[in-house]
Amino acid sequence: MSTLAPVRRWREADPGLPIKFGPCSNGEFDPVPRSPVVDETIRRARADCDRHARRLGVSRRRFLLSLCGAATTLLALNGCSEEETRATKRRKPGGHYDIPSTAATDPDAARAALAGNEFVFDVQGHFLEYSAVPTTPQGRDFWTGFPQQQCGESDPRACFSINHFMEEVFLKSDTSMVVLSGLPIAPEGSPMSATLMDEARRVAEALCRDPRVLLQAQALPNVGDLHASLDAMSAAKAQHPIVAWKVFTNYPDLYDNSGNAWRLDDGDPQLPKVGNAFIERAVQLGVRIITAHKGLSTTLGYTSRYASPVDFGPAARAHPDVSFVAYHSGFEPNVPEGPYDESRADQGVNRLITSMRKSGVGRNENLYAELGTTWWSLMAKPEEAAHLLGKLLKFVGEDNILWGSDSVFYGTPQDQIQAFRAFQITEQFQEQFGYPALTDEIKRKILGLNALRLHNVNPVTTRCEFTRDELEQIRQTIPAGYRTFGPRTPSELRAFVARDRAGAGI
Repeated sequence: MSTLAPVRRWREADPGLPIKFGPCSNGEFDPVPRSPVVDETIRRARADCDRHARRLGVSRRRFLLSLCGAATTLLALNGCSEEETRATKRRKPGGHYDIPSTAATDPDAARAALAGNEFVFDVQGHFLEYSAVPTTPQGRDFWTGFPQQQCGESDPRACFSINHFMEEVFLKSDTSMVVLSGLPIAPEGSPMSATLMDEARRVAEALCRDPRVLLQAQALPNVGDLHASLDAMSAAKAQHPIVAWKVFTNYPDLYDNSGNAWRLDDGDPQLPKVGNAFIERAVQLGVRIITAHKGLSTTLGYTSRYASPVDFGPAARAHPDVSFVAYHSGFEPNVPEGPYDESRADQGVNRLITSMRKSGVGRNENLYAELGTTWWSLMAKPEEAAHLLGKLLKFVGEDNILWGSDSVFYGTPQDQIQAFRAFQITEQFQEQFGYPALTDEIKRKILGLNALRLHNVNPVTTRCEFTRDELEQIRQTIPAGYRTFGPRTPSELRAFVARDRAGAGI
């Protein structure tokens, strides 16, 4: 008998905990190792799930895939977090998951705590379509740090395809609409190029018969000639139905340490002054939503200081007719999130708040904070999560926090949605730090209504149900470069090997 058989049987019997804990990355930062609290949570949750499955007379797999399995996992996290905080700080954590103990074995109680009918609009979705060999190491290797690679495909890169994106986001989660957003990869040969993003949009439109997938266009005003970059923006607007721009002010300095970076406010005389020209062209083209990667300063082992959100406040103040969305909210995985105060004003998410305050940008104005990867990273740290959400509600405003998941990199976003539904900021933290309560109304705004208002589009609320065969048939009818993964000719193979040996060069 093959030695792989027991492993295969274990995987079939155990799909993993329904609430996913790291370590892993979205490719835009280096993953942080799991804490002892999370390790103990996983141990307890597994033991509790086994016990509850036996009590209910169902298989382990069936229980783990149920709402009771998710409730059991979050209850274990509640217990471990409380024990750790009481031991170190002699109090309860500032955040917790509001789940009754009965939800571990009572489907109705689990459904009341974790299910919902909110409109979910995810403003940061990604896929990686390796239909051709990417032209840069970053594009080629972007998939390697993600758990989604374990989806079961013979080529793990296929786990990040448009097909899997559609299944994970629309079949396996409560997400109704999503915005496809670019990555810090050179556009040429990118596995998430503008052409591939538009293909994904057209696949969704043909399959679901509605406009539930929206597009951003990536802009690179500091790369090459500025006028050519601005003309490329005009071309992108003419070619695709874009709703926003995506920029990385730390690109390409992130990979080559060349100092070639920029600021939205042109506030650093040592950097190319392209920010205002970029914003003015965005306004001229009538696409007045600008999203920027802010935070997560380390990518694939490379680091650049130009992902700081310090330019957001000045840019928002200077351009009140433009909406600025800080992707990741300035979050840094290695910076613990605590209360906002002057001694930590230049750290983590506090940098975004400081930029707002210094520039005179108020709550619920034209500056937005997005939660992609940030919520995923902190949902296993209830106290830090409470500070994060509390600060954003207090300073950015309940109307200007946007839901994002960075799916498909972390698999289905359903666990992130379920955890957010159940999360609460304690009354102690509300009183001590002036944080608002995380009410059902506020959660509905964050999960989707805020993004709907920002993008000024009609909501798509019906589910999109489809089979894999239907998805494949739709893709075959849409003209696109859908090819076999990997090199197909000797010349492509030689090019692939040469790039692989080139190491980290661009």
